[in-house]
Parts: sequence; C-alpha cells; structure tokens
Amino acid sequence: MKAVWRYQERGTSLAVLEFENQQPLARRGYRRKTASPATALVLLIALILSIPVLVVLGYVFAPTGDIWSHLASTVLPTYLYNTLVLAIGVSALVLVIGVGTAWLVTMCEFPGRRIFSWALFLPLAMPAYIIAYTYTGMLDFAGPLQTALREIFGWSRADYWFPSIRSLGGAVMMLGLVLYPYVYLVSRTAFLEQSICALEVGRTLGRGPWRGFLSIALPLARPAIVTGLALALMETLSDFGTVEYFAVDTFTTGIYRTWFGLNEPAAAAQLAAVLMIFVFSLILLERVNRGKRRFHHTTGRYQNITRYRLGRNRQILAMLACGLPIFLGFLLPTAWLVKDSFLHSSSAFNAHFPSLVMNSVMVALIAAGLSLVVALFLIYGMRRDARAPSRMEQGALRVASMGYAVPGPVLAVGIMLPFGFIDNTVDHWMRATFNISTGLILSGTMVALLFAYIVRFLAISLNTVEAGVDTVTPNMDRAARTLGVTGFRKLVRVHIPIISGSLMTAVLLVFVDVMKELPATLVLRPFGFDTLAIRAYEMASDERLADAAGPSLAIVLVGILPVIVLSRAIARSRPGQNIAARNDY
Repeated sequence: MKAVWRYQERGTSLAVLEFENQQPLARRGYRRKTASPATALVLLIALILSIPVLVVLGYVFAPTGDIWSHLASTVLPTYLYNTLVLAIGVSALVLVIGVGTAWLVTMCEFPGRRIFSWALFLPLAMPAYIIAYTYTGMLDFAGPLQTALREIFGWSRADYWFPSIRSLGGAVMMLGLVLYPYVYLVSRTAFLEQSICALEVGRTLGRGPWRGFLSIALPLARPAIVTGLALALMETLSDFGTVEYFAVDTFTTGIYRTWFGLNEPAAAAQLAAVLMIFVFSLILLERVNRGKRRFHHTTGRYQNITRYRLGRNRQILAMLACGLPIFLGFLLPTAWLVKDSFLHSSSAFNAHFPSLVMNSVMVALIAAGLSLVVALFLIYGMRRDARAPSRMEQGALRVASMGYAVPGPVLAVGIMLPFGFIDNTVDHWMRATFNISTGLILSGTMVALLFAYIVRFLAISLNTVEAGVDTVTPNMDRAARTLGVTGFRKLVRVHIPIISGSLMTAVLLVFVDVMKELPATLVLRPFGFDTLAIRAYEMASDERLADAAGPSLAIVLVGILPVIVLSRAIARSRPGQNIAARNDY
C-alpha cells in the first residue's frame, strides 16, 4: 500500500487536493499491459532497418587473413590522415561561414539582407561532386582561367604555379561550399528563436555586438550549431564522388576499392565499421564535452529584433561575407553548367537523357513515398489511443532513424552482404530442389536500392512528420472521437489535412536527397539502371565534363525546390510574431 498526494497548480502555489491510499495494481484488479501487435510491428520494422548497421558491426571480428596487414602497411595511414584533415577542414569552413552569415542576416541591418537570408540556402541544392566537376573544368590546366593567364602573359607550363583543384585542400573547399547551409539553417533558426530580452540585458551590461554574440547568443545556439555541424560531418565522411574524382584516398574510397578492387567484402565491411564508429564517436564527443551544462533562455517574452546598424565599411564587408558563399557555392557553378549545357546541347541532352530523368524521378518518388508511409506507421503506431510511447518504442524509433548517420558506402556494404547471402541460399535451394535458378532476387533488383534509400533518409521523414503530428492537439482527437471518427478514418479525415504541409515537405526533401545520392546508388543499382547522378559521375570520371553538364544541371534545378520550402519555414519560425513581422525576415 502506498500513499499518493495529488496536486493542482494554481499560479505560483500548489494546493493539495486529496490523499488516498492506493492498492497495488494486482490487488485492484488491473493487469499489466502486454505488447500489442502494433508495438511488435514497430519493433520489427526498426530491427529490419537496423540490419545494415548490425551486419557491418558483425564483421568487425571476422577473419580476413593478411589483408589488414597489407592495408596497414600501404594505404590505411593515408585513409586516416585524409579523412581527419577533411573532417577538420570542412568543420572549420562550415562553422565560420554558417554561423557568421546566420548572425549577420539575423542581427545586423545592411543592403540586401533579406535576399541573402534565403539565398544563402541555395548551395544546398548543389551536390558536392557536381561542384567538383564544374570547378575542375574552370580551374584545371586546360580551363579558361589558366588558358587566359598563359595567353595574357605568354607563359608556358613551367613558367608559373597554380594551386591544384584536385587535391585534399580542393576537396575541403568544395565540400565546405555546399555543406555550410546545414550549419546556417540551424544557426539562423536558433538565433531567430532566441528571446531578444537576453541580448537587451547584455547591452545594458555594456556588451557590444561582438561580445554579446560570443557570450550570449553563441552559447544559447550551441546545441543547434552542433547538430548542423554533425550533419555536415556525416555528409563529409560519406562523400564519395568528390574525393574519388579528386583522387583523395579516404575511408569511403577505400571501402569501394577493397570490395571491388581486392574482392574482399569482409575487409570492406571492417573499414565501413571503423568509419561508422568514427561518425558515432564525433556525436558522443560533443555530448561528453558539454557534460551537464545546459544553455537555455528563461523568458517567454519575444519582441521584434532590433538589428545592429552597420557603418558603410562594415556594410560592404557584410555583403561580401554573405555574397561570396552564394556566388562560389551556387551562382558560378550553375552558370558554368548552363553554359556547357547550351554549348554542348547535343551531347548534354542526348537520346538517353529522358530515360535518365525518368529513372531518377521514378526511384526518387517511390523512395520518398515509402519513407513517408514507414514514418507515418512508426509514429502513429506508437501514439495510438493518445498514449505516450514507451521507452522501448522510443528506442526503436531512434534505431530506425540512425541510418542517416551511416555513410552511403557503409549502407551499401551492410545491405549487399545479407542480401547476397539470401540470394545465393535461395538460388542454391531452388537449383537443388527444382533445378531452377532464381538469380539475384534482392541484391540484383530495385529492392536493395529502395531499401538503402529508406534506411538512409527515413530520419528526414520521421523528424518532419513528427513535427507536424505534434501540432495536432488532443482536443482535436477528442472532437473526432465524439463524432464517431476513429482509427484509420481519423488519420485520413482529421490528421492528414492538418499535417499535409509537413507530409509534402517530407516527400520533397527525401525526393531531392535521393536524386543527389551517389555512393549507395553506384553500388546497389540494378544492372543497366542509370540515374542522373550516375551518368554525371561516369561522364566526369571519363573527363567528359561537357557531357556531365546536362545531368548535373537537372539535379541542381530539382534541388532548388527544398531550398524555397526551407527558407520560408525558417522565416516563420520565430515565436511571438505576427505575419507582418515575419515577412520582414
């Protein structure tokens, strides 16, 4: 028997309502709830989606003979060095550009601020491997810049030095230019959601713009900034097209070469496990470093932001700081792609181009639709009957969404190994029993590719849909129940109309990410199945950059759509504003 005091909150005081002796649940006739079929299905889906990660981790201790000693004595130190330098360099670049520009467009007033606030998202539409192709065409020895220098000054090849774009530094620059929007996105959101009262207090204490940014705004935004940095790092470590094209040996290129070049899938899986553990370690490192410190503002009052008025010289510097990333990360490479596409239209838009577009759109739409269906089922499977999800279900949801933290080559290894084993087992049994060869049912078809897309991008659908579902209040569910609308009918007639914007956003974001995805597609695509990303990679690898312009431009144009959606969502994210005030952002 235990005593339970019940309280009711009244203003700032708590009033005791009643005291009752409660019998244990077993004595009062209650039964402990058992897992429902929906819960079991949620756990099963989470387990299936975690198969690639579990398979890769399972190969950590598998024997590989002398292959590791060979790798350690030849290329493994290079993989480690290049991967670390790439991660550190890109981190520094995206932090400086992302956080700096987010603070400028949020807290400072200068010409073009409103245009920069949404235009800084544009490089997000540019895949890293495509910007690598365009800058190679512009800056290599036969490109227009070096050609013009030789013609103007009469130089020969040995008369001058020009930095090589195909280098580790070039890869850092290319990745930084297209990945800084991840940090800019979350930093701008964090700055917009901060209460201006904290900054006003800092001003009264004599803290100017610079000190207020370092001591108040930056600590409050630190968790969000780290989230954006983690996303940028995950994309950096999973990049294959840029580093492979620039001949920079990293873990991603090592996984591909070990598997297909050395025919050692177990060693490739172990390299993938090392890379995956490295990614998870980066996330845990920040949490350990943060410790028990928490950064939050204690006021709920939100006022319109009073921006700092910059002087003329500082206005020019602010415009350059915001304009250069847009110019270098989007406008210049896009203009180059448009130029190449029109100058070589017969090769850029040849007879194969419509089929490439159709394949890319088809697989992206199917993957986006399946990801949305799985996300809806997982979320509503845990929120049935207006109850809170259990810890087990919450853990299953985290497991199901951790695929976004796994690089594409790691997913490819984790999918091909079990799917290939299943295909070989089934084929062997069918041959022995019925003398029929089934071939590659899973690993040689669209099943493996679509499964990789769902595992990789389910987190996007889950986060977006969950944010929309949170806007549906319990009163709406109760009103629907009183009208006899329950179960699936409630989802269709009540919830979907309310969260339709979130659903469309989830579909759009996954659609564009699938259109850009390269490493997993390169490994898992069925024989003879090409997409825009694959064709751009193949043409660029053969030094046919003009032929790669058409597919690359199509991917970039499709990628602009989520930029518009994200910029509008961010502009309306500040609490306590009316529509007129929000339009100013």
